[in-house]
Amino acid sequence: MKEKTQALNDIYQTFEAKTREYKDDTACEKGCGFCCKEAGKIEITTLEGLVIRKAMQGFARSRQKTLTKLFQQEIKKRENNVVAPCPFLMKNNACMIYDVRPFSCRRIYSTHVCTLRNPPMVNRRVMEAADQSIKQLQQLDFNGYSGHLSYILYMLSTPAFLDTYEKGEFKPEEIMEFGKAHKIAINRMMDQGVTA
Repeated sequence: MKEKTQALNDIYQTFEAKTREYKDDTACEKGCGFCCKEAGKIEITTLEGLVIRKAMQGFARSRQKTLTKLFQQEIKKRENNVVAPCPFLMKNNACMIYDVRPFSCRRIYSTHVCTLRNPPMVNRRVMEAADQSIKQLQQLDFNGYSGHLSYILYMLSTPAFLDTYEKGEFKPEEIMEFGKAHKIAINRMMDQGVTA
């Protein structure tokens, strides 16, 4: 898993290097949090979820319990099509997992200050590079899945799923019902447009 985590970081760094020149005019700054509250979907791969879970294990027990409750609440809101802020967003609008944030958070920025009426504007070349990186992430996590942060972390909190995933096994039938209900994508079948 260590090699995959390094390859994950390589994908992140390559994307940053490719897009740096297009982000010079970014309006984003620490403490904004618009995308964390209003963007709606924070998609991750199971590999990214595993990295985030590991970071969460370093949190105080009280913070872990609070996050568990927040994720349970967010899942219920999402199931009712209600946009909810990212549970990792702190009161000061800083991200508690910034160093291990997933690619969907790394790729988004805006050339202007965002509002609900004026959502993020991203350079086309950055979006093209992001699409390439997403394909690389899904290929890297070939036996994994892609979906919303809350759903992937929920799946990884299930011992049977976690065990299957960590062994490198592929058993989509184990998550079929949950996967269909929550639009979880099977990474190895993304080129074919298949979800669980």
